[in-house]
Amino acid sequence: MHIPDGFIDIPTSAAFAAIAAAAVAISLKGAKSSLDEKTAPLAGLTATFIFAVQMLNFPVAAGTSGHLLGGALAAVLIGPFAATLAITVVLLMQGLLFADGGLSAMGLNVFNMSVVGVWVGYTIFLLVKKLLPRSKSSIAIAATIGALLSVPAAAASFGLQYALGGTSTFSIGAVFTAMIGTHILIGIGEAIITGFAVAAVMASRSDLVYGFKGETTPLEVRTHNE
Repeated sequence: MHIPDGFIDIPTSAAFAAIAAAAVAISLKGAKSSLDEKTAPLAGLTATFIFAVQMLNFPVAAGTSGHLLGGALAAVLIGPFAATLAITVVLLMQGLLFADGGLSAMGLNVFNMSVVGVWVGYTIFLLVKKLLPRSKSSIAIAATIGALLSVPAAAASFGLQYALGGTSTFSIGAVFTAMIGTHILIGIGEAIITGFAVAAVMASRSDLVYGFKGETTPLEVRTHNE
C-alpha cells in the first residue's frame, strides 16, 4: 500500500496531499474530545502496534506493496479522529526513518490509509453494530467486518490515484486488479487480527474502547417509595 516516489505524478500527489492535510487538521480538533488521560496510553499502544504490523510488506505490482493497515482497529479502540492522527504519525515515521513510502507520495499514502482506511472501516463498524444486539461480542464482530472491507477500500483509493496520475507503464486494469486481489486476502488477515485484538481489550478494559462507549445502560437506583 505504500506508494513510492514518482509512481503518481506531482499534480495528483499535490491534490491528495492537500486533502490529506485538511483531514489531519480536522482530526486534530476532533481528537480533543475523544482522548483523555485514560485513553491516551491506549492510543500510544495502538500506534505502536500498527507501526509494527505495517513494517511487514508484501510486494504487489510495479514497485508497490501491501500490508496490514490497522485503520478499523484504531478507529474502534480510540476513535476515528485519533486513529487518523495515529496512523499519520506512523506513516511519517516510516517514510522518514525507513524510506517506506516516498516523501512526495506522503499525501497519497496518508489519504489512503489514514483517511479512507480509518473512516470506511469505522463507518462500516457503526452500520454493522446497529444491526447486532448490544453486547461486547457485537463490538468485536462489527470491528472485524469493518476491518475486512476497509483494506480493499483503501486499495481502491490507490487505484483511483493511479488512474488519475499514474506514471508507470502498467495498465490501470492490471494495477487495480493486483491491488484489490491482494488486499482482499490481506483484509481477511486484518479482520482476524482486529477481531481478536478488540475482543481482548473488551474483555479486560471495555471502558476504554471508543466504539463501546455509550452502549452500557446506567444503573437505576430505586427507593422503597417508588
